[in-house]
Formats: sequence, structure tokens, C-alpha cells
Amino acid sequence: MNRTQEQLIVKAFFEKRIQERVLHELASPKKRLDALSRLCHNYTTTLRKKYLIELPKANFNKENLESLLRKYGPIKQCYVISWDEDIDGKEMSLSSALEHIVGLGMPSIISCIPGELAYFESEQGYGAPPRYVLKRNA
Repeated sequence: MNRTQEQLIVKAFFEKRIQERVLHELASPKKRLDALSRLCHNYTTTLRKKYLIELPKANFNKENLESLLRKYGPIKQCYVISWDEDIDGKEMSLSSALEHIVGLGMPSIISCIPGELAYFESEQGYGAPPRYVLKRNA
């Protein structure tokens, strides 16, 4: 886990009232899933709405998503916070991160440009899961 990366994500995109609590949960192996659970169905009270750009649910594939994210700026390595333990807390390429989380059905955030641009996919209910670009100054 990279606490610096996680602090950038939380400070940039999470509601101020819960930032310190979320950082505490992310830092604790026993409580990490509590932080991720905040991104399930109640993500609209966890993430700052002014930075959420909703993506269409239908017919959205990984390649289109990667192209869309790259339009916002140069993306080198990404940092992932995910329900998927295999990639949680890891740095990887954008295409690898998307390969793992698109359609996972559980919440994940890919930090593309630290503190500026991220991709968020929430828990899947019926149909496609809610998907958002998190963009500062959106």
C-alpha cells in the first residue's frame, strides 16, 4: 500500500467530513474493507459530487474507457484501490487496471493522475455498475 497515493485520492475526491476516517480505515488491514464498503451503494455521500462525471452504462468497453481517460491527460502508471485483493494497493498500467476492475461488480478506484484524475466503478446492482470519471475542476 502506498499511503501517499491514497492520501492524494482521498483528499482530492472524498467528502471532507470523512477523509480522516477513510484514511485510517485504508491504513488498517482489518478495516480496509470498511473504507471500500463506503464506495458500494452509498458512494454519493462518500465522494464529492462536484467531481463525479457519470459515464453511460450501456455498451462501454475497456478500450473505449481507456481512450476516454487518456483524453484528460498523459497517464503513465496508475494506483489502484480495489475490492480485488490481487490489485488493491498496487501500481500498474491503465490497461491492466481496467482489465481487472471493469465488470468486477465491486468498488474500485484507479488513480490515473494523482489528485487530478481517477476512474471509479461502484458495486454492481442490476445491469451495469455505476461508472464515473473523477476529475478535479470538472
